[in-house]
Amino acid sequence: MEQLIQNQMISAAVQLEKHLDSELDRLESLNADDLDKLREQRIQQLKKQAQQRQEWKSNGHGEYSELADEKEFFAVSKKSPNIVCHFYRDSAPRCRIVDMHLNILATKHLEAKFCKVNAERCPFLTERLRIKVIPSIALIKDSKTKDYIVGFTDLGNCDDFSTEMLEWRIAQSGAIEYSGDLLTPPDVKKQKKPSNLKTIRGGYDSDDSDIDFDD
Repeated sequence: MEQLIQNQMISAAVQLEKHLDSELDRLESLNADDLDKLREQRIQQLKKQAQQRQEWKSNGHGEYSELADEKEFFAVSKKSPNIVCHFYRDSAPRCRIVDMHLNILATKHLEAKFCKVNAERCPFLTERLRIKVIPSIALIKDSKTKDYIVGFTDLGNCDDFSTEMLEWRIAQSGAIEYSGDLLTPPDVKKQKKPSNLKTIRGGYDSDDSDIDFDD
């Protein structure tokens, strides 16, 4: 088995070297006009990216904000195809944990609109999106609700999950760009030691966390 793995690694290295050699040959064969075209293409690409980022910022991307009501939510939906929306309740302590992480991620991922909605003040929207448990995060991609993060079950079933863990879980929906490994949760890689914080379903001080509206 070890010999097989070594052979695969050698084969991969050889293929990579061939690819790099081919790419170097291609670049060396370019003339001045070709280089000018590549430079112009890169400049146009950067301009387009800058324009896109400016458009995102003008639509409120880059910050984590609260939406006042259903009307504002639907207005945001028309401008931002990718939305990460946290449904919260003031009396639920775990919602403040979500707020902390989403504040960080909002500045990192301009490609999505990060927002929050008070579930009690927006009953129509809460019912329409089938929000049953608080906190819940609705993940909207290309103006369609693709997924939900319900409570902390998908985040390690604990209160002290990392921002990277939530980022990874959001990325599963495609609502944000992600360059990491979507198959392996980042907190698993860290091999975290057990914490003293209690899990979602285990005796938290407040009865308002992970509220089921059907109860």
